[in-house]
Amino acid sequence: MTTTGPVAPPASEARARVQAVTQRYARRGGRATVRGRAYPAYLVALFTVFYLVPVVHARSTSPASFSVSSVNFPAGAAPLVCALAVAVCWGGQLAGRFWGPLVVQPFLLHVLMSTDLSAAHYLGTIARRRLAYAGTVTLLAVCSAAYLATDLFDRAGTALPGLAVAAGISAVAAAAWLWGQVRAVRDNFLLAGAVGASALVVAAVSGTAPEGRYGHWLAALVPALLAAAIGPPAFRALPSIDLARLARESARASQARAYAWTGTLHHALDLYRPEPRGFTSALIRTDGPLRGYLAQGVVRALRTPGRAAAAAALLPVGGASLAHGVAGSGGGPEWWWAAGSVGVYLGSGWVGETWRGLRDELTMAPLFGERWGGLPARALAWPVVAVTAGTFLGCALVALFRWPLPAGRAGSTVLLVAGSVVLVLGARFLREMKLHLPLELLLPVITPFGDLSGLRVVAWQFDGIVVVLTGVALMNAVPSATGSAVLAVCLAAGCVGAGLRRTGWAHRGLISRLRRG
Repeated sequence: MTTTGPVAPPASEARARVQAVTQRYARRGGRATVRGRAYPAYLVALFTVFYLVPVVHARSTSPASFSVSSVNFPAGAAPLVCALAVAVCWGGQLAGRFWGPLVVQPFLLHVLMSTDLSAAHYLGTIARRRLAYAGTVTLLAVCSAAYLATDLFDRAGTALPGLAVAAGISAVAAAAWLWGQVRAVRDNFLLAGAVGASALVVAAVSGTAPEGRYGHWLAALVPALLAAAIGPPAFRALPSIDLARLARESARASQARAYAWTGTLHHALDLYRPEPRGFTSALIRTDGPLRGYLAQGVVRALRTPGRAAAAAALLPVGGASLAHGVAGSGGGPEWWWAAGSVGVYLGSGWVGETWRGLRDELTMAPLFGERWGGLPARALAWPVVAVTAGTFLGCALVALFRWPLPAGRAGSTVLLVAGSVVLVLGARFLREMKLHLPLELLLPVITPFGDLSGLRVVAWQFDGIVVVLTGVALMNAVPSATGSAVLAVCLAAGCVGAGLRRTGWAHRGLISRLRRG
């Protein structure tokens, strides 16, 4: 008597069976309806008519904001392209760790896992299709950004190398996205280090070439070779993927998608917030009482080391960009100002979990009591100190390299940076006090262009960034630095008041509550 193992089906039969399962699942209601496709098409049409067409027309009738001749493209573009490829590769890896291309509907994944098909058969089909979509979208996005911001496509001598570079970067983004999901953390760190080291080597070699004549070849070939090097190993790792982890990722993604579609985007993001680990006993001194307010904030930040490291990197970078913009540098200082403020805003949410603790204590007054006591100082001491210190560290680095500042700009620069930090902290307070979606935002807003209630929902979802960008624009419009700082303080006070209203703390009785505390 002889026994034989399971025989793998041919590739053509496996492909047909996967397609049959997918089509069967689509008939259960997973396929989009005509009405479901009509509303996104309507939003895309509005965006195209009222934003994209005017922007493209303005770009075609005016000079570009950035000229590629300043970097001697294509001869001297290799270092810049290498830096962009490294950023795209690292970003794709990070995105793959949270939401990779193999994340599918939980029910469909369960059905495919329950069959005798190997993971490579059904996951390979899904990966190839989604990587093609991701590469195409990235290519269109890079080309659109290059057309709107630079004069890269104005001349044939730079258009063809620029298109080749965009295609290589798009391929890198797609391949790194899959690599980040299917490979282990150790492999991702090795790839990130190898890509960074290779970029430094290529940038150094391109600088030694005579007159940079081979720079455009390096700029086009390096991203393509990087994508070709990491793509096949990523697909070969599909049979060994941890299906249990993929099922958990799919379930979390399905829940996050449901939260996002129902309007509570911050709840969807909370699903990807890392759980604090370790250092629990470090919050208490050896003699019994709790540590100081700043020490508590430091310990809580160290309980999520990934977020703390991101904040430690982003706050100085945002502060440097902020200082570079408010000092009145050339090359669009208002854009540097806005980008730095947004960077500080993002970093301010990653310095620790104290924002969340403050929201919980304010919204659960029957549990924690009506008396404030030292609540604001205990919760806000660490974020305020960390954001201020990180921002001014980046400002100090800019001052070291650009000192002395232009005549009469030192005092105004300090005022504008301080006002921007206050504005960012107010916007962060408004964002973190957010609860459920208000029902009145779902009421229709009838205009001659149709129902624009969706814009109110989008503004509510990203209210912090909207406040920061609007505040920076208003501060930039005020001719006096003192007036801009006062305006920033007033906007931050308004954000604090709106945040308190979100948690149920009305203005009336607030002073008496503080007095009782």
